[in-house]
Amino acid sequence: MERAPTSPLDRPDPDALLRRVEAEERAAARGRFKIFFGFAPGVGKTYRMLQVARDLVAVSRPSVDVAVGAIETHGRFDTAALLLGLELLPRRQLPYRGRTLEEFDLDAALARRPRLLILDELAHTNAPGSRHPKRWQDLLELLDAGIDVYTTLNVQHVESLNDVVATITHVTVRETVPDSVLDRADEIELVDIAPEELLTRLREGKVYLPEQASRAALHFFQRGNLLALREIALRRMAERVDADVQAFREAHGVRETWATGERLMVCVGPAPASAKLVRAARRVAAGLRCPWTAAWVEPAAALGDEDRARLDQHLRLAESLGAEVARLSGARAADALLDHARRRGVTRILVGKPGRRRWLDRWRGSVLDDLVRGSGDVDIHVISGDAGEERAPRIGPGLRRTSPLRAYATAAGAVAATTALAGGAKSVGIPDVEMLYLLGVMLSALRAGRGPSLLAAGLSVAAYDFFFVPPEFTFRVSDARYFLTFGMMFGISVVLSTLTLRLRRGEQAASQREERTATLYAVSRDLGSAIGAEAVAAVSARHAARVMGGAAVVLTGAPGEPLEPRGAWPDRFAVAPAEQGVARWALEHGAPAGRGTSTLPASEVICLPLGVAGRPSGVLALRPEGGATPDADQREFLEALGRQIGFALDRVRLGDEARLAALRARTEELRSTLLSTVSHDLRTPLATILGAATSLRDDPDLAPPARRDLLEAICEEADRMSRLVSDLLDMTRLQAGAVTLRREWVPVVELMGAALGRVERALARHRVTTSLPDDLPLAWVDPVLVEQLLVNLLENAAKHTPPGTEVELRATSAADGLALEVADRGPGIAPGEEERIFERFHRAPGARAPGAGLGLAIARAIAEAHGGRLVASNRDGGGALFRLALPPAAQPPSPPSPPAEAP
Repeated sequence: MERAPTSPLDRPDPDALLRRVEAEERAAARGRFKIFFGFAPGVGKTYRMLQVARDLVAVSRPSVDVAVGAIETHGRFDTAALLLGLELLPRRQLPYRGRTLEEFDLDAALARRPRLLILDELAHTNAPGSRHPKRWQDLLELLDAGIDVYTTLNVQHVESLNDVVATITHVTVRETVPDSVLDRADEIELVDIAPEELLTRLREGKVYLPEQASRAALHFFQRGNLLALREIALRRMAERVDADVQAFREAHGVRETWATGERLMVCVGPAPASAKLVRAARRVAAGLRCPWTAAWVEPAAALGDEDRARLDQHLRLAESLGAEVARLSGARAADALLDHARRRGVTRILVGKPGRRRWLDRWRGSVLDDLVRGSGDVDIHVISGDAGEERAPRIGPGLRRTSPLRAYATAAGAVAATTALAGGAKSVGIPDVEMLYLLGVMLSALRAGRGPSLLAAGLSVAAYDFFFVPPEFTFRVSDARYFLTFGMMFGISVVLSTLTLRLRRGEQAASQREERTATLYAVSRDLGSAIGAEAVAAVSARHAARVMGGAAVVLTGAPGEPLEPRGAWPDRFAVAPAEQGVARWALEHGAPAGRGTSTLPASEVICLPLGVAGRPSGVLALRPEGGATPDADQREFLEALGRQIGFALDRVRLGDEARLAALRARTEELRSTLLSTVSHDLRTPLATILGAATSLRDDPDLAPPARRDLLEAICEEADRMSRLVSDLLDMTRLQAGAVTLRREWVPVVELMGAALGRVERALARHRVTTSLPDDLPLAWVDPVLVEQLLVNLLENAAKHTPPGTEVELRATSAADGLALEVADRGPGIAPGEEERIFERFHRAPGARAPGAGLGLAIARAIAEAHGGRLVASNRDGGGALFRLALPPAAQPPSPPSPPAEAP
């Protein structure tokens, strides 16, 4: 049997095919993993996993490379026996609170890189010191490396089911796995046994040791608990299978309904009977225990305000009862509903019993008849609504630009203008002027609407009969053939006006979608460039106010505290104290409140929670212009806008938390370095001082030279401790910005001389040379700080250069300022250390000279306080060069001339 030709509308979506190919490419690049899923410990997950792995090795030629990364046999002999012949990867030894813990070694598994890795107990928490805190994070890294993984999981460890299990068993499980990990699994196998058999295994000691088994039987392992957990596990597996079926149908373009499970759809409209229809659909879905959808097809013309409000109430009712709301569009409502039903695998469609007269159905068409005729294998259920005749929805002025009377007058004027044009064309011998009237009807449909276009169609027939059909200027018709012309004119005019209205509505809908997409794009762009919560709030309020045509403000606050405005549009807009409760309710409950919602609908503002994953970080409060109530489309758009704003606020919050975490880590690192460095540098002089003082105390008969040497050592080490403490205080003040520069005009030679005098002892065994040009200008600096900078540089040179080498101190002047240089002939600076040597507590690799690593950090801080720059580099021929560049300053005032002597 030949297959009917495929319609272009039934062809696969190119974008969907592209997404499918990209997903397959990503899946091919990563490893696959399988979960052996159970409803409780002891059902045999580990045993079944090892069985499958051994069978895979036995039947594969060549054998699949299988390694065991982590396995928990719990003392079960039969499970341990399955490990024979399988390679066991070594465990990682981690010390923890005086004990040594064995953990899965992720690095060893990545280095070994087996084709298949056995990783038991996916919800396991790793010991401190591991790369990841959770084992499922290890699994993700293994998959990214292209390694296939087998693992096990119980239903109580699923994050979304954790609280449900805790309510049933009264046992809170702390180790959980995100649902996204389960959704990423390529295969899930349910390992299931009867609860009675599991209890028998528990009593026989095949699940826990006897002491543990007796405690478990009193709490977790009760028959009622196990039955409930088994039902939850089966339902979770059913959801997984249903998702796999839907993915297969979409991938292969299956349009027929597969009755693998019940799925319900109810047709909703603005009629009052729809409320009862929605409640009936909820009862049917609850009885069938199936998901359900409330669908609505937008008509060709806009609804009136009253009908639109009633439709929004029906859709909100369906959503509150657990339905998925679908807003559809299409030329024929029945075709749009059936197409959506087949795409979603709907097995039953609920519609209301028609209440209008039969002749209206024959004139306008019946959606029920079209559904029944085109349903095929989808069941149609007809349910009666409320008492009373069904009222057709009233078409509102959604497409009109003028008042109705003026629109009808415009249509009549268009017919008059067309008649005049046709008369002119007739006078010059142009035949078939009746075609011009079609143009007038189309223009009336474009500018006025359906009613005026129908009026224009009737007037066109009358005008053509009166002015152009013999006998002219009468409504009498001499030739019966003109009646066919009249009928064709009117019919074509009606069809043309209908198509024109549909095109115009489609254009209007596309324009609205484009405008909202552009708005969301603009919001995303502006939010992406906004830095800080205030900037994000200001951008959000501005865009939200433009969407609703009113005012908006973003509020944030902790629980129990007043909400504070973070950004508003206009800038002075604020929520009245009476409306603070609405915003507070929206923040605490994570649901919209205020005008147009089911909570505090009499409020003047609309409050939307801002945040993702049920964690609102703020509230968007809107006051629409003129007190308008947003319709369903506007609410959906505002919710999308709220999600964008919530993402931006979370990004700012996470960024702040990351910066604080980095700052805390850096502070902790500095604290640890400070403690280790200072303790080491203080211990040496303290030991020397203690030893010398003890010798002086215990031996009063020491010779004067020995006594003098000991006192000299005490003074030297005390001076060393004083310098270390002084460096710490100086570094603290410079980093805190607590140092005030006391600038003076100072000769450079005085600065260099004072610094050399302070380090004379440190440079006693070095050759010191100085170089200063004669025309060197004065320096506009703080002499005390710059002297300390030179002292630190000279001491650094003395520490890191051998005795007898040369240390140079020179100064130069140029147009870009004054430069002071300290150069030596020591080992120089290691590659990559030119900047790191200026960090606090940093010691150059291999450095043996004493010190806390603060001298160069203090020197650079002093240079930056003066607006200068201190850099380090290596000299030609060996050695290091430190150059201080000071910015140019205005020339000092000239000294006053001496008074002239009296003659």
